Amino acid sequence: MAGMAILRLPYASIGASAFPPLSILFRSPRTAAVSFCSASEFVPKDDSKRSPLKPGLYLVGTPIGNLEDITLRAIRVLRSANVILSEDTRHSGKLLQYYNIKAHLLSYHKFNEAQREQAVLNRLKQGEIVALISDAGTPGISDPGSQLAKMCAKENIDVIPIPGACAVVAALSASGLDTDEFTFVGFLPKHSGTRKERLVVSSNETRTQIFYVPPHKLSQFLDETTPYFGESRRCVIAREITKLHEEFWRGSLGEAKQEFLIRQPKGEITLLIEGKEETKAENPTESQLEQELAVLISDGHSLSTAVKTVAERTSMRKKEVYSLALKKFGKQIQVEDEAAE
Repeated sequence: MAGMAILRLPYASIGASAFPPLSILFRSPRTAAVSFCSASEFVPKDDSKRSPLKPGLYLVGTPIGNLEDITLRAIRVLRSANVILSEDTRHSGKLLQYYNIKAHLLSYHKFNEAQREQAVLNRLKQGEIVALISDAGTPGISDPGSQLAKMCAKENIDVIPIPGACAVVAALSASGLDTDEFTFVGFLPKHSGTRKERLVVSSNETRTQIFYVPPHKLSQFLDETTPYFGESRRCVIAREITKLHEEFWRGSLGEAKQEFLIRQPKGEITLLIEGKEETKAENPTESQLEQELAVLISDGHSLSTAVKTVAERTSMRKKEVYSLALKKFGKQIQVEDEAAE
């Protein structure tokens, strides 16, 4: 084997049934031998020279699509854990099988985490190593785990993060949008009023805004978002990150509405919208203020909330906006309130 070089080819694994990595062994400039080898063969197994892991809750980052996007440390923790809490045991089983990790899996998801918490805390208090993984990415970030971490911190139980792949960071780094400051919103709230309040806040921030969007609700999300951000605001739609059909769509929100009105995307979506451009504040006209107030009131916001929002968006004093609102919409609000009674 002297003088033999090993070249590892790129490999995107998205399922347990996929072929193992391909290696090419070069013996000379003219001859080459091709062999298949298990992923587990390249993972160090001898932990005898390392310090043993301390007991505690380990939040382990797992791949977001490509099974090779996992750290050696994460594999060591998963192999050492007394139990692995998993959002979906069948899904996680594929990852563990790929890396030849034999461990006790216990389901832990949003529908049973409240019932599981006390039993998990008892195991941790007895000195066990408990690993928590989600279907993809980091536990507790738009996934189960944050409540358990809070309880452990309150009970003075060690909570150890094991970093890994992250859709937010991956999408932002390749987006072409500003990366100095950003706001991770995640999934929008389900309640209509709360959704609108979140969009009002996000649309006025100068930081890049990052959302998680279910693929079947992308068109609805764009319809909801555009009135607040404006059709000209740039956005990036990152889809299937690290997977075979990875895609980064770039354009304005208006263009995105047209594009995805007739196109139904598949796979996980991370959607980024550029922050509001900082411009020198100019006093809006009375008609402009009236129009902004009308939009917010028609969307179900109270008069006081609409006034506060418009005042924050502009350089106008809240008292001046409120006076205009009473003059233009006071009677309308009064009639609606009386009708409601």
